[in-house]
Amino acid sequence: MTTVENSATAAKPAPDIVRPYGDTTGDGMVQVSFTLPVPHDKRAEGAALQLAAKMGLDPALLVHAKAMGPDFTFFVVYGRVNHLVDLRQVEVVEREFPLLSPKEVNRAIKSALRRKLVVVGACIGTDAHTVGIDAILNIKGFAGEKGLEYYNEIKVVNLGAQVLVPELVARARAEKADAVMVSQVVTQKDAHIHNTTTMSAAFREAYPAGKVPLLVVGGPRFEEGSAQRLGVDRIFGRGTTPGEVASYLVHALVDSKEKR
Repeated sequence: MTTVENSATAAKPAPDIVRPYGDTTGDGMVQVSFTLPVPHDKRAEGAALQLAAKMGLDPALLVHAKAMGPDFTFFVVYGRVNHLVDLRQVEVVEREFPLLSPKEVNRAIKSALRRKLVVVGACIGTDAHTVGIDAILNIKGFAGEKGLEYYNEIKVVNLGAQVLVPELVARARAEKADAVMVSQVVTQKDAHIHNTTTMSAAFREAYPAGKVPLLVVGGPRFEEGSAQRLGVDRIFGRGTTPGEVASYLVHALVDSKEKR
């Protein structure tokens, strides 16, 4: 009897092929939003449905339309797609380092470096959104975790928002930074990509080969696995906690030093 019960209640293996879920399993229903550069009227709504059809939504239902000033309209469309997702083809960037407690981070830094690990952080370019960088650096932290200012063996220099790249490089050199952290939230016209590559090039020009600080970038719109292409050492996406960043710093700066 127990064997039968265990067999009946055992978790089913996750399927490899899945379809979007809206109202019922496998119905393929999705919701998308977009803006068209046209005034809000019946013609604009027809244009939105035309675009939805070209995106593969069939049938498509316009559930929301709102004027965004005199020349733009925002739409939300609900409809069914026939596309399938093969989970076996999804590539995931796995974390290659263990998560450490603040005590373990402090102990590792003190033992290996015998000085404080210096981190300089900023939002560069015209980006004035400091929520991300403050969540990682400020002592109040994020998601129940204290920021890097809480760690006794980490010196944090937070330059704030709209910092020019030359200023960031100069301050990093003056502070003898081990790591430089940059937050990028503004993504219009790929500003986050441009700013990151500009920053990377500036540091590599200002420092001798092999002496560039660890370059860490965070933001909600960066692609996983794009660090090498952008010329930085690590990219962190949305939901990153201070503990993850601190653990990475130990992995990249402390563990690698001990191995050498």
